[in-house]
Amino acid sequence: MAWAFLFAAGLLEVIWAYSMKQSEGFSRIGPSAITLVAMIASVGLLALAMRTLPLGTSYVIWTGIGAVGTFAVGIAVLGESASITRVAAAGFIILGLIMMKTSSTT
Repeated sequence: MAWAFLFAAGLLEVIWAYSMKQSEGFSRIGPSAITLVAMIASVGLLALAMRTLPLGTSYVIWTGIGAVGTFAVGIAVLGESASITRVAAAGFIILGLIMMKTSSTT
């Protein structure tokens, strides 16, 4: 169950990052509210995952899901650059996440 909490926490990190961008510096109430709720829920789920998963594994995977997911949303939704260098960097992050997961003892 801890892995499910961690994955959901990572997805919520993508949601709050995108909502923060849409809030235009917290000047728009709807996206600002979504940002705050998703942040709280993301950290709460991370805390639940950390009950059984190691700190380093949990945090690295949480931030990695958020980083790669936000990168993908930036390309798919916001039309950001998908240069070979940026895609390769995201690939290295994914490789690191796989290595972290497979090396975890729980």
